[in-house]
Amino acid sequence: MSFLGKVVLITGASSGIGAATALHLSELGASLALTGRNVNNLQEVADKCKDPRPFIITGEITNETDVEKILNSTIKHYGKLDVLINNAGTLASGSIENTSLEQYDSVFNTNVRSIYQLTMLAVPHLIKSKGNIVNVSSVNGIRSFPGVLAYNMSKSALDQLTRCVALELAPKQVRVNSVNPGVVVTQLHKRTGMSEEELKNFFEHSKKTHALGRPGDVTEVAKAIAFLASDDASFITGECLPVDGGRHAMCPR
Repeated sequence: MSFLGKVVLITGASSGIGAATALHLSELGASLALTGRNVNNLQEVADKCKDPRPFIITGEITNETDVEKILNSTIKHYGKLDVLINNAGTLASGSIENTSLEQYDSVFNTNVRSIYQLTMLAVPHLIKSKGNIVNVSSVNGIRSFPGVLAYNMSKSALDQLTRCVALELAPKQVRVNSVNPGVVVTQLHKRTGMSEEELKNFFEHSKKTHALGRPGDVTEVAKAIAFLASDDASFITGECLPVDGGRHAMCPR
């Protein structure tokens, strides 16, 4: 599997799955454009990558002007785009009894609207390169879980976007897929307000909610993303691939 000569844009690349994907694709020879809000974290990731050195663009993915800058800067720097990895996302806890429209808007703006916009802007360039898109969704888009309502809905919407855009772009030889991770050990859950003790208990509980008996590692998701983005997956499009230790197949009994 090689990405030599391929230009790959990764959103949310400053930590977690995005950072792991950047490092993995760097090993495979990709020319990377990395974007996120924290320039110091982005630089740390870039410093760990192999040559060619990644191109860094800071920006807020929910800001329309920033999204335009991210795409335009990438094209100006590299002259083309082969792969778009829509990884940036947010998680928020809340049920129908205690959520709010503000939370709904915030989650959907990050997890759906920003991807909708960046994908629209990237498509003409991906058509030229006959490239592809990989969206980072969640097992929450496939299965229903209580207590994270807006997040669940946003990931279901992202899966539908994946399938619809895959069908729309297939005649132009642009593939569109998603990965749907289960619980993965990152800082994402901590950002929702979990304490260290709650986080420890959550990851421990994940041993029971995943068939393989553990939460996932960011490198496992990164490798799945790389496969879908590579020529090895040349006959795969419209796929929402669970990378979740079997969680999507589980039922209570």
